[in-house]
Amino acid sequence: MSNKTVSVDDLAKEIALAVQQYTEDVSKAIENEVNETAKKVMKDAADNSPVDTGEYKKGWARKKSSKGGQIKYTIYNKEKPGIVHLLEFGHAKKNGGRVAARPHLRPAYDKHVPEMEKRIKEIIKNGGG
Repeated sequence: MSNKTVSVDDLAKEIALAVQQYTEDVSKAIENEVNETAKKVMKDAADNSPVDTGEYKKGWARKKSSKGGQIKYTIYNKEKPGIVHLLEFGHAKKNGGRVAARPHLRPAYDKHVPEMEKRIKEIIKNGGG
């Protein structure tokens, strides 16, 4: 924070500039935090993926999207997108019985997202620092 002297006439403008700078700093820091967390979730999902040919394990990717000021990352499997839910939750076999669930995506999410939320609160509290 600077010790700059400001006239009463310029006070509103200086406050607006300070709020704008705070908002930009916080937004950049949050975007970085979400990006890093998405990388961690993707890596954990890949590390804990079931392996048959290895194609599924290597197929994890993330996609960034933004709408209305919100930034979102989607973690998905680009090589075998149709089997993520089957492996994650299990499924019925063709001739009866069930294939056991092999959770790997949700545990990665549950491991990293709560920590990200705590760090985002700290980012907001510290003004992006």
